[in-house]
Parts: sequence; C-alpha cells; structure tokens
Amino acid sequence: MQHKDSSNHIRETFLKLTMVLLALLSGFLLAGCGREQQSPPPPPVPEVATVTVQTQRVVLTTELPGRTSAFRIAEIRPQVNGLIQKRLFTEGSDVKAGQVLYQIDPDLFQAALDNAKAALGRAEASLTAIRLRAERYREALADKAVSQQNYDDAAAALKQAEADIQYWKATVKTANISLRYTRVTAPISGRIGKSSVTGGAIVTAYQPMALATIQQLDPIYVDVPQSTTELLSLKSQLKDGTLNQNGTDQNKVKLILEDGTAYPLEGTLQFSDVTVDPTTGSVILRVVFPNPKGVLLAGMFVRTVIKEGVNEQAILVPQQGVSRDHKGNPVALIVNAEGKVDQRILTLDRAIGDKWLVSVGLASGDRVIVEGIKMLRPGADVKAVPFKESGMTPANAAQPTAESN
Repeated sequence: MQHKDSSNHIRETFLKLTMVLLALLSGFLLAGCGREQQSPPPPPVPEVATVTVQTQRVVLTTELPGRTSAFRIAEIRPQVNGLIQKRLFTEGSDVKAGQVLYQIDPDLFQAALDNAKAALGRAEASLTAIRLRAERYREALADKAVSQQNYDDAAAALKQAEADIQYWKATVKTANISLRYTRVTAPISGRIGKSSVTGGAIVTAYQPMALATIQQLDPIYVDVPQSTTELLSLKSQLKDGTLNQNGTDQNKVKLILEDGTAYPLEGTLQFSDVTVDPTTGSVILRVVFPNPKGVLLAGMFVRTVIKEGVNEQAILVPQQGVSRDHKGNPVALIVNAEGKVDQRILTLDRAIGDKWLVSVGLASGDRVIVEGIKMLRPGADVKAVPFKESGMTPANAAQPTAESN
C-alpha cells in the first residue's frame, strides 16, 4: 500500500513539471511571435567629412631634371715648340686670368729676338746714308750733274732700306710674341684640373692634347631638357587664358641638389633653344646660377623648378577625396544641396603637395567628400560635416605653388 502511494506521488510530480515546461515554451513562442511582428528601426544616416572647394590663385611650376656645365671652358695648349721647364700651378686650384701656368725654355726665342733686334739696328743705321745719297742725286739731277739712272738707283735703294726696316720691325715683334708665348698663361679665371704633362716634357705648338683645362664655375650653367609636349601644352594654356605669365618673375628658377636639399640662390632663365633634339623630342632651356662658394660642379645632375605662370581660378582638392572608377577615370563624390551623394568624373592637371589640381569636373562651392567614402553610392542620404585638415593654416594655403614632375 505504501508502494502505491509513492508511485502516485512521483507521477503527479512529473505531470506538474511537464505542465510548467509547456507553459514556459508557450511563453517563449508567444514572445518570439511578438518580436517578429515589430518593424525594425531605420538605419542611421552616415556621416561624411567634406571640403568645400574654392577657386584660388596658384603659381604653377614644373620640375625638370638638368645638368650643370661650366660657364666658360679653356683648354690650355702651347703656342710655341719647346721644353717644359716647370709647372707653376697647383692642380685643382683656382687660377686668375693671366697667371703663368707653364714655363717653356725661352733661350732659343730670346736669341731669335736678339738677332732680329740687331738686324733692325743695322737696317736703321744704313737708312740715313742711303736717304742723304738719294736727296743729293735728286738735287744733282736738276742741274744734270748725274744721270737719271743714277738717281733711280739711289731712290730704289732708299725704298729698299725702308722696307728692310719694316721687315725687321715685324721680325722683332714676332720674336717678341714667341718669347712671350714661352710663358703659358691662363686665358680665363676659374678652376684648373690636372696637368697632362710634367717638367721636362717636349710640347709642340697647338698640339691636340691640352696641357690642362680651366673651367669657370661662377656663374655656372644648368641645361634643362623640356619635352615639346609640355612646351605645346604650356603655349595652349597661355593662349586660352588658363595661365597668366604677368608679374610672376618668369625668368627666376630654383634648384634642388642631388641629395634633395634646396640650393639657396635663384638662377635666371637665359634662353630656350629653338632646335628639337630628334633623339629625345625635347628642347634645351639654359639657366645661369651664381656659384660663389663652388657648391655646384660641372657635370652634376640636379632638378630645377621653373615657373610656368599663374592660374587665377585654380581648384584644389585633397588627394584622399579622389578615387578611380572601374575604367580608371578619376572620380569624386560630392554632397549636393539635398544632402545626397553625387559622383563627378574629373580631369586632373597635376599634383600639388597632397592635393590635386582639378581642371574639369568641380566648381567653386562643391562639397567634396574626403572621409567616409567607403560603401557610399550615388543618391544615398548623408550628413555632411566639415573636414579638419591638420597642419594647414590659411596663411600657407592662400597662394600655393604647384610642381609638375
């Protein structure tokens, strides 16, 4: 009897637990149905950072490679034959115009000069007697005391003596010049290189091999090749008024050295060649730079920054606000007046620092999206907030300078 009571109690407990579980399950199902019937909340409007572009004045420059060359070059060659007695300069030093560089043995040339002087003195000494004889014969001819032939012979002897004097004067001058040429001097001031001969060497007049070379490096030339494509583009921009060259110091050029440092002195654009190099399709621009400290050496590779002109209506946009479509065209997303996203296809001129110079596609007042571009599609609603550029102040953003590589 006791066993039956225990079984009934267990059965009742099991039934109660089953009912509780069924009740809980029903509650969960009802709660789930209630949630499914509720509408989801609308997604938040994405926030994007924009830059409002404005037209501004930009001085456009182009950066071109160049190579330095000496302002003047003089190859030193002897003008007389002889033996080099000594070299009178230090290789690699600066020399002045007129400074003696080599001394050629002068003895033979001194002897030739002395001989010419002696012959000149002999001719001048005989001239007086010959002139007096000719005058006496002229007077005697009037009295018919001498024949015409005698007078003609005396007059011819006088002319011969005068010609001899002129000949020996020229010989003395030539000998004097040859003696002076035994002192080989510097024709220009500049830096002299190594000597190709030493004392004791035999040299000949105007020999093919130069004794040494002098280069004038202050000032110094920088030759810059510019492609004809860039030249034609520049002329087109000047013609249609995109660029203005008035008042921009067009002939002033800056220089960047091989290690990336800026050369402290500005150069002057001297001329632009009128002949196109057929191998490179470029013309040569020649710039003259002062070089008082000798920083620039002949043959160095440098970069020049040449001014093209001024764009008074330039539009600059941060590079991070420009992307590429599937065709590779540069595009930008803007926020229109209705707060929706529009896409613009751009034409880019060049990079200026961390910005693009836009020639076609944007207008003054457009709000270009520079942050929050990912997952945006044209026509989407967005909330625009101003983009804060770090490290940029109005003072240095007012008149930027463009560089074209």
